[in-house]
Formats: sequence, C-alpha cells, structure tokens
Amino acid sequence: QVQLVESGGGLVQAGGSLRLSCAASGRTDTMGWFRQAPGKEREFVAAITWSDSSTYYADSVKGRFTISKDNAKNTVYLQMNSLKPEDTGVYYCAGKPGPPNWSPYQYDYWGQGTQVTVSS
Repeated sequence: QVQLVESGGGLVQAGGSLRLSCAASGRTDTMGWFRQAPGKEREFVAAITWSDSSTYYADSVKGRFTISKDNAKNTVYLQMNSLKPEDTGVYYCAGKPGPPNWSPYQYDYWGQGTQVTVSS
C-alpha cells in the first residue's frame, strides 16, 4: 500500500504560479496528477515514470505545467505556470503499476487532494 500526501494548493490570480508536491510512502511505476472541478469528472493532467522520468501531459496544460520528481525524497511535483481560471479544481496525486494511463480508473493509489483556485 502506497500513501500519498499532496500539498501546495492555494488561491492565485490568473497568470500566476503554484507548485504542488506529492510525498509518497513508496514507489509505483507511474505517478500522475489529476484534477476535478465542481460538477465535472476527474481529468488527467500529467504523469511521470519513476524508471526513466518520461513525462506526459494533457493538451490543456502543455507548455504551462511541468511534472518532475525527486528520487531521494520520493516526491513528485507539479509546477503550474500561467494559470487560468479554468485550471481551478481539486488536484489529486495518484500512483499505478505499469505505464501511464489517461484514465483515473487505472490508478490504484490516491492522495486526499489539494484545492487550487485561480481568480480572474
């Protein structure tokens, strides 16, 4: 069982930046970030593989968000720049065995979520 704890959410103005952190008690092959806005389904944001640091992004965040990891700290980060109001939501860290997948249903481990609010 892998436990995940997110931190770093908050309120920011449009155009601003935030960095989310996800501390993991163990490792899975893939770590991902998802988000969920009120009344909407949970959607894929980004993923990274522990083995070779391959990264994957949703089209909506490419060029603005960067996922990275610190092996020594067993921590995954999501640097979010040029934030937009539509980026608002609860951001979740997730882990799964095997390669990355866009579907949240493929992920076995989840953090409690951290709120990100972008004001216009």
